[in-house]
Amino acid sequence: MNLIVTPSAQNQSRGTLLCDDVSYDCAVGRAGVSTHKTEGDGATPVGIFPLREMFYRADRINLPTCSLMRKIIARHDGWCDASGDSNYNKFIRLPSAMSAENLWRDDHVYDVIVVIGYNDDPVITGKGSAIFMHVATPDFAPTAGCIALALPNLIAVIQSLSPDSTITIRTQAG
Repeated sequence: MNLIVTPSAQNQSRGTLLCDDVSYDCAVGRAGVSTHKTEGDGATPVGIFPLREMFYRADRINLPTCSLMRKIIARHDGWCDASGDSNYNKFIRLPSAMSAENLWRDDHVYDVIVVIGYNDDPVITGKGSAIFMHVATPDFAPTAGCIALALPNLIAVIQSLSPDSTITIRTQAG
């Protein structure tokens, strides 16, 4: 399964995700998509990436059917986004002395996360971290670089994934 994300020509922080010939509205980074992604730039990286694993909040949703590796999100789970840390762009336990994304959030944005294999093999300092597919806000607000879908659509996409699935994030031109 190859998912395809194409940004909107009218709104740089919106797009569509194509899965099994079905198009879903999605939000992308506040800076749109970029072929030169860097840490903190608010852009979604362009390229073809594997989908690594799924995290979910078992206290909020039932386990989605998925053939990716699955992990339950716990209160002290995080993702390191500190460029100078040896754990940069990796799952960590909180608290951390360095900057990290908290995966246990009060809102519902991280109730389900699919880790996009961006900048992880090898990890390059400062190239960007914590690029996920996750739940969109009700108004599809821009992300910090992730792909966000409405929860029912994200679950439908997740159910179609296999361990060899990829996501292609395109520029507007193609």
